Order: sequence, then C-alpha cells, then structure tokens
Amino acid sequence: MNSLIPLLIAAPLVGAALLLLGGRALDRFGHWLGTFASLLSFVFALLLFSSMLGRSVDQRPVREHLFSWISVGTFQADVSFQLDQLSMTFVLLITGVGTLIHVYSVGYMAHDERRRRFFGYLNLFLAAMLLLVLADNYLLLYVGWEGVGLASYLLIGFWQHKPAAATAAKKAFIVNRVGDMGLSIAIMLMFTQFGSFAFGPVFATAHQASQGRLTAIGLLLLLAACGKSAQVPLQSWLGDAMEGPTPVSALIHAATMVTAGVYLITRSNAIFDLAPTAQLAVVCVGAVTLIFGAIVGCAKDDIKKALAGSTMSQIGYMILAAGLGPIGYVFAIMHLVTHGFFKAGLFLGAGSVMHGMNDEVNMRHYGGLRKYMPITYVTFGLGYLAIIGFPGPSGFWSKDRIIEAAFAKGGTEGWILGAVTLIGAAVTAFYMTRVMIMTFFGEKRWQPDAEGHEPHPHESPKSMTVPMILLAFGSVFAGGLFVLNNNFQHWLEPVTGFSEGNSPLSSGVVMALSIACMLAGAGLAYVVYGRSPVPAVPPVGSALTRAARRDLLQDDFNHAVLVRPGSALTAALVFFDSKGLDGFVNGLAASIGGISGRLRRVQNGYVRSYALSMFGGTLVLVATTLLMRSV
Repeated sequence: MNSLIPLLIAAPLVGAALLLLGGRALDRFGHWLGTFASLLSFVFALLLFSSMLGRSVDQRPVREHLFSWISVGTFQADVSFQLDQLSMTFVLLITGVGTLIHVYSVGYMAHDERRRRFFGYLNLFLAAMLLLVLADNYLLLYVGWEGVGLASYLLIGFWQHKPAAATAAKKAFIVNRVGDMGLSIAIMLMFTQFGSFAFGPVFATAHQASQGRLTAIGLLLLLAACGKSAQVPLQSWLGDAMEGPTPVSALIHAATMVTAGVYLITRSNAIFDLAPTAQLAVVCVGAVTLIFGAIVGCAKDDIKKALAGSTMSQIGYMILAAGLGPIGYVFAIMHLVTHGFFKAGLFLGAGSVMHGMNDEVNMRHYGGLRKYMPITYVTFGLGYLAIIGFPGPSGFWSKDRIIEAAFAKGGTEGWILGAVTLIGAAVTAFYMTRVMIMTFFGEKRWQPDAEGHEPHPHESPKSMTVPMILLAFGSVFAGGLFVLNNNFQHWLEPVTGFSEGNSPLSSGVVMALSIACMLAGAGLAYVVYGRSPVPAVPPVGSALTRAARRDLLQDDFNHAVLVRPGSALTAALVFFDSKGLDGFVNGLAASIGGISGRLRRVQNGYVRSYALSMFGGTLVLVATTLLMRSV
C-alpha cells in the first residue's frame, strides 16, 4: 500500500505534463483528463487513509524512499516521502477539495479557449502542494514550495491579456520570493547545525542546538510562512491575486498555497517548542494579521476581495493557534480543514454569482439575488454561518477551540490573545453579514455593463452547483465530527502533541462570549446595511474606512520602506558602477592608449633614426657613468 504514496503526486503531475505538452489534440477532453487525474489522486488518498486507520497509532506513520537525489560527501538528499496523520490530513483536503474545484471549473471555464492549459496548471498546483506536504525533508519540501509559487503565478496571471492580472501575478511571485529566501536560509542553517535537513534527524537533535540558532531558524521559517500564507508583513499580494479566475481563488485560499505556511510551522513544532522567542513572534504575527485582514474585509465592495481579506484573517487565527505550541497545534489544523470547506464554498459561490451577473464583482451592483440563484444562496449561506461561528456548523467548533486555546495560554498574554480572537470573531460576523446582505438581500441594484447589456441573473449549471452543495455539507458537519469524542485531537496528537493549558475561563463561558461577539457583529452589520438601501456609490467614510479600502496602506508602506529605498540604492550602485568603476577602467585604458600613441611615433621605420637614438642613448649612459665616478 505504501507504493501508492508516489502515485498521489504522479497522477496530477502526469496530468499536467499531458495537458501542457500534448497540444491542441487534447482541447476537446483535456478538462476531463485534468479532473480525472485529480480524482485518481483522491482515490489513492482514500485507500491510504483506510490503510492508516487499520494500523495501530505507533505504526501509522510510514516512509517511502524513492531514490537518492544528491549524494556528495556528507551531503545526502533523498526523494523520500513521509505519510503520517498530519500529512494525511492535508492530502485528503488537497485532493478532495481540489477535485471539487476541478469539477466546478469544467462549467466555469467552459467558454475559455485556453481551458486545457488552465486544467494543466491546476494539476501542476495539486502536484506541487502534495509534494510539499509529503516530503520527509526540508529540501524536498522546498521543491514543492517553489512549485506552488510557480503554479500560483501561472494561474493568477492566467488571463494575462488583462494588465491587472499580469501585474498581480508578478506581485505574488516577487513577494513570495522574500519568504522563500527565509526558507532557503533556514535549510542552510539546519544543515550546518544538524548535518541534515531530513525531519527525523533535525527534530531528534534539535535540543542540542543553541537557543540563538533555534530562534534564527524559527524566525526564518516564520518569514517563509508569512509569504505563502499572506501574513503581515508579506500579505500585500493576496487581494490582487483575485484577478485570476475564481476557481484559482478557491484553490489558493482553501486547499493549497495559503495553508502551506500553517503546515510548515506545525510540521516544525519540535523547533518552535524549543525556541520561545520565535514562538512568540508566530503568535504576534497571527494576532496582528487576524485583525488586519478582518478590517480590510469590512471595506471591500469587490466580493472576491472581501473574501480575500477574510482568508487573511482566518489564516491569522491558524497561525496564532500554531504559535501557542501544543495548546494550539491541533486546533490550528482543525480550523484549517473546516476553513477549507467553507472558504472553498464561499469562493465558488462568489464565482456562481459572477457567472450569473456578467462577471460583475461589485456587491453594490447586486441585491436580491436569493430569488434568482436559490442553490447559490443556500450553499453560500451555509458557508457564511460556518465562518461567522454560528452554533452548529463547522467553523463554530474549530474557531471556538482556538479562542479557548488563546485563553489557555494563561497570564496576561492569555487575556490579550483571548480578547483579540473575540474581537476577530465580532468583526468576521460584521463583514460576512455585510457580504450576505449586499449580495442576496434588498432591492436589485444591477447596472448595464460597458457594452450596455443588463445582467440577467440565473442559477449556475450542475457542474458548478454540485461541488458547491458537497462543500456546503462539509461546512456544516465537518466540525461536529472532529470534536465528537475529541476525534481530531486524538488523530493529530501523536504528531503535534497536545496540552490543555491553563485557561481562566471555562469552555461554556468562552462559548457564550464567542456567540455574543458573533451576534453583536452580525447585528451591527444588519443595522448598517440591512435597514436602509445600499448606495450604488460608496460613501467617503472615515479615515480608517478609506485606509481599509486601500488595504490599510500596505502597498504605500511597501513602496516607502522597500521600493523607493531599493530604487535609490540601485540608482546609486548604477552611478558608482558607470562613473566610478567604469570611469576608472576606461580612464586607465585611455591613458595607456595615449602613451602608446606617443610611443608609436618613435617607431617610424627609418634606420638612421634608430641609429641616432642608439647614439643618443650611448651618450646618456657615458655621461651618467662619468658623473657617478666624479662624485
């Protein structure tokens, strides 16, 4: 059964190769080939999951060595895979949700001339992400990490005829390179410290490393996670990435790219548990991003960008939980899985709305769509209930566990983190209720497009609605199944460890506070947007609102702190290179050329001139000799 592990990656990888290299002969059925490749990988995942459940807890992790990649002296790099409870969770999420997104894309991209290539990129994305979570060493993980970056660049910029899409793809690629640099340096430090970058040796000997070295590695891993998971300060690419086709947004936000950072930190728990400073930095990044993304989501009128701000915030919850150590690792992954269901459903629902509204994304031009798109309304609504933490659906269980874990940190830090998570819950309910009201309720506010065509909203085809329905079921029931008898906790505990912590509040009190914050946020949104007509043009708003519409000035900050100083430094280096180094070299060459030109005049080819020169030289030597003797 272990031989199926490489096939998990091989299925979508072969699909990508066929679709991208097979030519136009595959245009007619390429989308089904890509979907089949993803489905086949999911079937392999189910078989491996069934086999894992049939083994005892200590025998569940398995390792599959494929071949030796690099072997030079003590430097040994293998292509080997590790399948344990943590990677199995990610494999099921990636292949399961990824397959539903493939099916949805069949209808969504039906009229795109480059649909075959699109499905090839989707397959490549799945293969890279599977390699990332199945690698048994950091170097092979880095290959998958870079593959995910490449696939995201190709998919975000898929409609490269649109300048905004091409710019967004470049921005995502460049920002992620900053984080990738952190991961590459961390791997180098691991090798110099431990003589290996395989998980087993690194984790087993981590306690022997100095506190400074572990902190440095932890901070570099956090930098990498900030890039892939769009956390402060490397979050600026996520909103612009919405320029890609909507299925790409669902795949990035629910099953692949942004979950990679959470996986990296959780997988590296042995390092972070020994580096409290790095662990504190993880908590701080998660807490700041949690609020940052929620505020951005409150001010966006573009439905996809509002959901992008939401993703930033929800990943912030996960990063915060991962920074809590054994208290929160399990709940970070639990929320990641439930988020995979309801966020994929929300993005696919947004794509369904766009499909019925001539690709309009401005929610101020929606209104009353529940009458015209009932399936989209219900499935989107169930995802909405899950994300705001309404009692019952999956998000309620996973987010409440993170809030409890924050309080369980204990002391002043626990109270602060608990308050932050509760504020985040209230703001989440506000912006998501705003999205629901502006999209599905009130009077219609549709406007003709640039060509004068007025939208005629209608329900999407079954290829789009069936995946939305299945994701809605996951949004409702996944969380309850996880908390039943602490199933998910017992599943992950052998890999991540678990600790109850020391919470000053009982679970019941935390639950009551969470529900109260959720109701307050949703109620405020209803008062603001539900009791009066939504204006077609957004009001000027407060300074905070204006800043939030511009992503809290993150691009301005990057330009002021990074781009402008970088440009000035580059200009100075160019000046020094052209005027300094080149000037010195060119001046030296000109001087030698001038001297050579003058010497060349002496070489005239006349024997009498050479004889005269020799006679003159002889006279100089004789005169010098006589002068030296007289002295």
